[in-house]
Order: sequence, then structure tokens, then C-alpha cells
Amino acid sequence: MDQISNFGDQRQQGYCAHCGGTTETRDHAPSKILLDKPYPTSLPVLPACPTCNEGFSADEEYLACFVECVLHGSTDPVKLSRQKVSRILAESQALRARIERSKKQSPNLGGGEVIVWQPEEGRVRNVILKLARCHAAFELNEPQIRDPDHYMVTPLESLSREQREHFETAPDTGVWPEVGSRAMQRMIVGGQPYSDGWLEVQEGRYRYMAVGAGSVMVRGVLSEYLAFEVIWDT
Repeated sequence: MDQISNFGDQRQQGYCAHCGGTTETRDHAPSKILLDKPYPTSLPVLPACPTCNEGFSADEEYLACFVECVLHGSTDPVKLSRQKVSRILAESQALRARIERSKKQSPNLGGGEVIVWQPEEGRVRNVILKLARCHAAFELNEPQIRDPDHYMVTPLESLSREQREHFETAPDTGVWPEVGSRAMQRMIVGGQPYSDGWLEVQEGRYRYMAVGAGSVMVRGVLSEYLAFEVIWDT
């Protein structure tokens, strides 16, 4: 990603992107646990208080491992592609067992069985809202401290063709982002990795879009599998 400075209203900056508190630490969005080495050179970084920043780590590790296990249908570290996830699960039998317990065998209409994975919704929501808040503040210069008005997280493959087309298409609001914000600068400059409203942080691993016009909407995709959408009405 290109490194772009924020020239938006400074009154919207200088406090924790999650709670509005102090800014002793910096929070990556997405966290490096969701990415592979070599990492992109210019990851989005937001100010955060120590409590918020430290409060995401365990849930981010859980989500990264859960998604990888779902994609490979197993919690066996040997069968996973992402080396860091394999290492984490090999070293943490408790986390591996926790994810394994979320795997259920369910009968299908053909008389066979399918594997259904049930994530810990609170932990997933914690990470998704962290990402959405960071992207809203970083791209739009519109930090969102309160709870969102709309929250959705689902596997991409569960969307119908119409739903998938809607999700992948940036809304045409006819309104420009805040003057000086990164989103406005990207609209003017264009080019890669900014394409059709999406910012690709790392190919196949993480992408997102942030749109602000009457409301603030953030969409993202983890490992081209888990899609999310968060909206704050303004």
C-alpha cells in the first residue's frame, strides 16, 4: 500500500480510534496475525490506548487460526498452509482444542455429512469492529466510537450471486469524502492497489473498502473467505 498522510480535520484525530481515550500505542489494521510475511511496507496504523490495543490480540489470534482451520477442514497444524497459524496451534493445544470443539458433523440431504464450524461470535465481533473502526478513522477521517447500526459477517460463498455483486460493488453515493482524507486522495490519484473502491492490503489475504456519505460503511474480506460489513448511520 502507498503511504498517504491524513490532511483531514485534526479535531477528528489524536485519540484512541476505539474508545476515544489516550494514544500511547499504535494499532495495525489489519493486525499482522491476519497477514503473511513479507508484510506490506505501509500498513494502516492508528493511535490506540494500551487497554484497547492489548485487548484485541487474543481474539485476533483466535480468528486467524479459526479461518485457516475452516479453509482446510482441520485443526491439524501439519495440514494448514499458513506457517504462523500452524506454529501457534502446535504450541497451544488449548486453542487447538477450543477450535476443534466448534467443528460439528451435520447430515445433508444426500444422506452424507458436512462439517459445520461455529465460531465464537463475541470474539469475531470484537476483531471485526476493531478493523472497521480503524478503517473508518484511517481512510475517511471519521472515527466511530459508538456501536454500529449494522453489522454482518459471513463466508463469501454463502452469498447469493446478487448479494455477492452488491457486496463487491462500491456504492455510488455522488458525494466526495472529507477534503484531505486518505479516501479523497485515493479517489483523485486512483491506480493500484486501489481498485473499484477496494484496497488490497495483501493479495489473497486481506482487502477492504471504506465509504462515507451520510453514513460510514466499511467492508472487508479475510483470506478471500470471511466477509464483513459494518455501517454507522450519521
